Parts: sequence; C-alpha cells; structure tokens
Amino acid sequence: MRTASAPAARADHAAYPSVPAPVGAPVRTTLILTIICVSYFMVILDNSIVFTGLPQIQSAMGFSGTGLSWITNAYVLVFGGLLLLGSRAGDLFGHRRMFVCSLVVFALASLLVGAAQSQWWLIGARAFQGVGAAVLAPSALSLLTRSFAEGRARNRAMAAYSAVAGLGASLGLVVGGLFADLISWRAGFFLNVPVGLVMILLSVRYLPETARRRGGFDVTGALLATLGSTALVLGVVDATDFGWGAPATVGPLAAGLLLLAVFVVVERRATQPIVPLRLFAGRERSGAYLARMLYMGAMMGFFFFTAQYVQSVYGWTPLQAGLAFLPMTLVNFAIAVQVPRLLERARRPLVLLAGVVLTAAGMVWLSRLGLHTPYVTGVALPMILIGAGQGLALAPMTSSGVDGVAPEDAGAASGLVNTVHQIGSALSLSILTAVAASAATGSTAIDIASRSGAALTGSAVLLTLAVLTVLTLIVPARALRNERSL
Repeated sequence: MRTASAPAARADHAAYPSVPAPVGAPVRTTLILTIICVSYFMVILDNSIVFTGLPQIQSAMGFSGTGLSWITNAYVLVFGGLLLLGSRAGDLFGHRRMFVCSLVVFALASLLVGAAQSQWWLIGARAFQGVGAAVLAPSALSLLTRSFAEGRARNRAMAAYSAVAGLGASLGLVVGGLFADLISWRAGFFLNVPVGLVMILLSVRYLPETARRRGGFDVTGALLATLGSTALVLGVVDATDFGWGAPATVGPLAAGLLLLAVFVVVERRATQPIVPLRLFAGRERSGAYLARMLYMGAMMGFFFFTAQYVQSVYGWTPLQAGLAFLPMTLVNFAIAVQVPRLLERARRPLVLLAGVVLTAAGMVWLSRLGLHTPYVTGVALPMILIGAGQGLALAPMTSSGVDGVAPEDAGAASGLVNTVHQIGSALSLSILTAVAASAATGSTAIDIASRSGAALTGSAVLLTLAVLTVLTLIVPARALRNERSL
C-alpha cells in the first residue's frame, strides 16, 4: 500500500539505500539467518526462562504474588516501551552496529540478573535487560527483511524467525527448569553471557551493515509511550491490592491514558515521529498489530500461570514443570517449519485464522483447570492444540505487520511489531494477575488452582477477541487487496 508521501519515500530511499544481502551466497545468507535467530532466541527465551524459577525466587527474596509479576513486567515494559526508539537508532546509526551494541548490553544485564541479591536489584537488572532487547529485536527483524527479498525467500526466513519466537517462549521453560532444578534459577541468565559474546563476534564478521539515515530521535514520543504504558500496568497491578476505585489505581490509569493520548498528538505533529501514524492506514497491518497484542498477551498469561500450576498443584520440580510444556513445544516446531510450504498453497489470512482459532480452542480447554485436573487430558492435550495454533499463527501475523511498508518505514514497522508484542504481554499479564487475585489470594494448592483457572479463562477471552480481529480486519483487507491486484 502506498502512502501520500510515497514520492518522498522513494527519494529518501534512493539517497540512503540499505546494503543488499549477498547475492548467490546461500551459505552466507543461512549464516545471517542463524545469527539473527540465535540472538533473537535469547531475547524471547528470557521472557519465559524465569517462569519455572518463580517459586524459588519468591521463596528466596520474599516477593508477593503481585510483586512476582514485576520480574516479568520490568523486562517486557522497558522492552516494549523503548523498542521504537531502538528501531530509530538502527535507522540512524546502522542496524548491524546497533545489533552488536544491544548484544553487549543484553549480555551485561544478564550477568547482573544472575548476580541479583535483592528484589530491587533483580527488577532493575531485568529492566536493563529490556533496554538491550529493545534495540536488538527491531534490528534483528530489519536485518532479516533487508537481507531476504519479499516472497518465498522472506517467507522462509520469517517462518524461521517466528518459529524461534514460539520455541524461545516454550523452551525457556525447559531450560529454566533444568537449571533451576540442577543448579539455580540464576544459571540460565549466566548462560547468556558466553552465547552473547559468540554472537557479537559473528555479527561483526558476517552481518551486512545498513546505510545510516539523517535525522534525530523522537525522545519525547519514546518517553510518552514508555511512561504511558508503565502507568497503565501500574494501575492494573495496584487494583489487585487496593481495588479498582482506589486513588492508587485510578491515578496511574488516568495518567497512562492521558500520556498515551498526548503521545498520539505528538506523533501526529512530529517531523520525524517514532511511530509514523501512516503505518496504521493499512487495515491488514492495523489488524495484525491488534491481533498480536491480544494473542501474545494471552500466551504470556498461559506461560506464567501454567508453570506455577504444575509446580504448586502437582508438586513437580522446576525441571518437570519445564518438560510439561514439551507437547506444545514439539508440535509448535513441527508445524512452524511447514508454514512456508503451507503459505504457498493457502492464503496468509486463512492460515493465521486457523492458528488463532486452534490456540483459542486449546486455551478454553486448558482454562477448566482445577485442583484434581489430570495432566494428560487437562493440560497436555490442550497444549497440543495451543502449540499447533502458535506454529500456524506467528509467521503470517508477523508478515502482515511488516509487508507493504515504504522502505524508510521498515525499521519503524519492525519496531512496532515487537512493541505491540511486549506491551500487550505486560498489560495482559497485569490484567490476568488481577483476575487471578480476584479468584483467590492465598498460596495453597487450592488457591493457585483457582487463580490459574481464572487467569487462563481471561487468556481464552483475549484469544477470542484476536479471532474476531482477524475475521473483521485482516481477512477482508487481504481479500480486497487481492481483488485490486487482478
């Protein structure tokens, strides 16, 4: 889809072309894809690697139930809030350069997380990790889209990238459980340090640099987006402790909505906005952003609460809890690798719709959790549906969010895809935590079962909304686009 500024966009792109991917070098393009995927895997892994260690962390550091959610929220809020600024940094200074810098920050922050001795140290280090992730994720996606031409090559690369996103979340539980059981919950974060160093060396040697563009940072926009989303999450979390009508709840919620409203006004008037509002002009792209926010929010709640359920209700070790997610992980991977071939035979929105519907069906089934729910029929089988759905949904959802943008908007579009992912995760986890607390506030197995069932019911509602989004925005938009191309 072309925007009103397309001529200027073409002129700008001609003046600042990106460095093309090596032509006729399949080994090198495979290596580029490997570096990008392994680095992004670390970022996604750290969204979930902490989940199976939460009971140990809570016991060792004295976190409350709602306080425990900040170990995740500190990471995803900073991650999501600074993503657009990180994306802009890649445009201005070169995506490879910023990719390498982000790996340095992420490795250092991981070291600090592993060494944390107090609640605030741990939460602060997790926020610092989010800074590195906020630069790494959009740079990774921009390098990928610039290194693989739109069509079959990009579909395959995007499928690998999306498979990493799905596998990173679920394998993080296994890796986190393994280390928490055999060594300590800290070990998984220490592992990021040597892996990060290797990726830094390979990135400098093999990743293509992109040309730098002239311009400046929309710092005001970045701060408004970060502070607005943080205030909303704080308000929802406070509602758990003080009630929805309390000043401690209403104040942050009102401030968050006001800051986000000001953000829209600022972006509309900015000469170089951090979020070009024209990105929302496309119906399919807007639908992809909204669907991703709802979908990933539901999945964050799934990982957070199911991991605690199997440890507290079944009495399983962290390793056993991680292995409990294998049905989902294996099915997810098996289907994700087939998505490129499937997209050659079926329309993208239909593949996406099938994936979101399957995930929603699995979540509805899983939400029936109770104190005496058997693992095989009550947890493992629903996970198979969820894994199949995620394997189908993520690649087309990502492609719908970045395809068709003007060249100068590639970085912003990539950043926005990841922003709605992380902000949706943080907001939804806060809402689901509040829903869970309304069902039960104790720490017994009965209470945790009640909380988990309530939260997963909330995840099922979010996924139902995602299905409606795909049906009303993405499917009709793609059908209209196909008609116009005939």
